[in-house]
Amino acid sequence: MPSVRLLTLLLIVTLPAMAQTDKLQSRSSETIDGISGVEGGAAVASLPSAPTPEPVAHRVIDKKFIFVMSALGATESIRFTSRKLVLDNEFAAGAPWVTHVTPNQNLVAKYGALYAAELLVAYEMKKPHSWLPGDRAFRKLWWAYPAAMATVHLKNGIGNIRTQGPGGCTSIQCAMQTQ
Repeated sequence: MPSVRLLTLLLIVTLPAMAQTDKLQSRSSETIDGISGVEGGAAVASLPSAPTPEPVAHRVIDKKFIFVMSALGATESIRFTSRKLVLDNEFAAGAPWVTHVTPNQNLVAKYGALYAAELLVAYEMKKPHSWLPGDRAFRKLWWAYPAAMATVHLKNGIGNIRTQGPGGCTSIQCAMQTQ
């Protein structure tokens, strides 16, 4: 499942860049050094555009961004930690479906990279893009993906915490007594 999420995130990041490249290529074929066309055999320079007001500085990393991404990181940590503990306990109990336990360093690197990708996508979604039509509406929904994933991670983490052994036992000693 993490590979599907990672591919989705990469697709979200690369599609706007591809659209920007296509737009720049079409613009470069229309005008050359400010000359927009030829009238009567002479080149006519295009008129300068009206001055535009200074754009308002848009803060991408603000309190809301930090709060939402911290909540996502915390819920991913809960899911990661609780799942690791469940697998450790099942391996120690001799569960046949757990053949080995992955080292912590490998899992931290894997899930850290996934969180970094999610952080980058949220940052790019919140950042203004002049080439993107409907950018204002798109920027307002930057929080939707992190909030949805935080909900999923929290639900999975709570499910892992509530995992019980055979017969409703929650500890190894209880499971040993029922046999």
